[in-house]
Amino acid sequence: EKPSYYAELYKRHNLTGAHVIKLGPGNDEAAREALRVWPGGLQIGGGITLDNAREWIDAGADKVIITSYLFPDTKFSLSRLQEFCDKLGKERIVVDISCRRRGNKWIVAMNKWQTITNMEVNKADVEGLCQGIDTELVECLGKWTQIPTTYAGGANSIADLELVNKLSNGKVDLTFG
Repeated sequence: EKPSYYAELYKRHNLTGAHVIKLGPGNDEAAREALRVWPGGLQIGGGITLDNAREWIDAGADKVIITSYLFPDTKFSLSRLQEFCDKLGKERIVVDISCRRRGNKWIVAMNKWQTITNMEVNKADVEGLCQGIDTELVECLGKWTQIPTTYAGGANSIADLELVNKLSNGKVDLTFG
């Protein structure tokens, strides 16, 4: 189905925090169509930069999701994050820290989860596979987080929602998809 179909479905059921991710070129119009269906109800990610972030907010996105832009040459840039905060306000930003397991560490991955960065999260491996969550990572996030945090990757049933809530002591939300 088109993204606008899901936008209408989420709007009908008042599902907040849903997002449209543009994985590659040629997806802008489909993303704009979804935002027109539910202005203020969706987050947008994929290719978000400081230059186009305001355009997506103006098109109806509640928040922009950023990852790759924060890692020029695979190195985290705090100044780029600060520029985003200054331009949009931190309430309009979601920082996506998708990661892959390397040995006993989690390393942030970008560019469709293919490029490994220099930032360690001490899981894009399971994203979209619906084969179960990484319970160890969820527990760690529950201990570390001090801001609203959402875990994405591997969820396949409502039981996973309950498990994430238990493992994180209610500090981490879960996304499906």
